[in-house]
Amino acid sequence: MQVLDLEQFAKPPTHVAIIMDGNGRWAKARGLPRLAGHQRGAEAVRVVVESCCELGISYLTLYAFSSENWKRPPSEVDDLMALLRHYLRREISELHGNNVRVCFIGDRSPLADDIKSLIDGAETKTGANTGLTLTIAINYGSHNEILGACKNIAQAVSEGALRLDSLTEDVFERFLDTANMPPPDLLIRTSGEQRLSNFLLWQLAYSELIFMDTLWPDFSKRNLEEAVSEYYGRDRRYGASNG
Repeated sequence: MQVLDLEQFAKPPTHVAIIMDGNGRWAKARGLPRLAGHQRGAEAVRVVVESCCELGISYLTLYAFSSENWKRPPSEVDDLMALLRHYLRREISELHGNNVRVCFIGDRSPLADDIKSLIDGAETKTGANTGLTLTIAINYGSHNEILGACKNIAQAVSEGALRLDSLTEDVFERFLDTANMPPPDLLIRTSGEQRLSNFLLWQLAYSELIFMDTLWPDFSKRNLEEAVSEYYGRDRRYGASNG
């Protein structure tokens, strides 16, 4: 992948979304338990957040735990939830100090009460920050998100709060978890897998998709710069012709 001089471009992509994949394979290749891969993956989150701030990216959305991940062995789910607790307790103050606004999307209802409290506290503490908006998808699934939006729209119509003939794409998007952010310009998925895995299906309609072989625990600022460089080389026509 050719790396371009990022300084020659007027601005970076506004919104980057990442499917963080490969923690388990990283650990297995080293003869380590899967938890070690998840722990190293959390360190990669710190790297990519710092790198986005340095590159001037305004929004970063990370797919941390999908609604399907509950199907994993209970011991691994417990480890992931413990790691989430640790991350929220350890990192939020530093993120706040760096003017990062932290948001969460997904269904919080199945989460433990202490995790929900930590999430609420993180959003409250960082809510007025004006730098990078870091959105973490926890127990998130795009099908559930879209279905929930449809139910809420139907309720709004039945209550007279919304007229059916006024429903447009823009109005629909106000009912999504991502209502207050622009759609991703760029989606990165690590580990060589090439699928969306029920992530931001509505929002990614015209995003540039880049699949990288790098396993998430090894993801570096250099990898992010490579992806952004490739993004700059894409011809984004949004359905229009190029000539």
